[in-house]
Amino acid sequence: MFLILFQPKKIQIYYACIVFFLIFGFSNQKMKDKTIDYVLRATWQAVSRMYNEEATKYGGSMAVGFALLSIDREDGTPSTNISSRMGMEPTSLTRTLKSMEEKGLIYRKPNPSDGRGVLIYLTEEGKEKRALSKETVLRFNESVRQNISDEKIKHFMEVADVINELIQDKNIFNQPE
Repeated sequence: MFLILFQPKKIQIYYACIVFFLIFGFSNQKMKDKTIDYVLRATWQAVSRMYNEEATKYGGSMAVGFALLSIDREDGTPSTNISSRMGMEPTSLTRTLKSMEEKGLIYRKPNPSDGRGVLIYLTEEGKEKRALSKETVLRFNESVRQNISDEKIKHFMEVADVINELIQDKNIFNQPE
């Protein structure tokens, strides 16, 4: 289950749909009136807000939390792998990593297997904040699992997989008319 954290596109849809059920599932507005993209966007914004509110208590942000979770605790991680794990643009990741370095959460070392690249390592404080981030994500997951049946979560995951496949295979807007 924790491995889902390292699949950012799936995690976004995963959290979006789960929170959708929690927030919008009991709404007076009919489900057929809402588009799938609206529900995903609104739900992901709610999740993002929730994580940012929680992260602010510890002087962080959701982006910092996900970056911490994307860095290997012991062996470090190439910065290029972090951006792909998070689904974040390299320029945004650069700003996030710079902020994390200034806060003493990470440090950089040349990558011995790639002379042009660097490995990102967690400091002791970074490891502590990573543990907080992991605990926060797992708490969210547990709360959702307590309120939604395993069968509904399974169906949600299946739907999220299909949506991701359609997008990755460019099967939405590139179909012949």
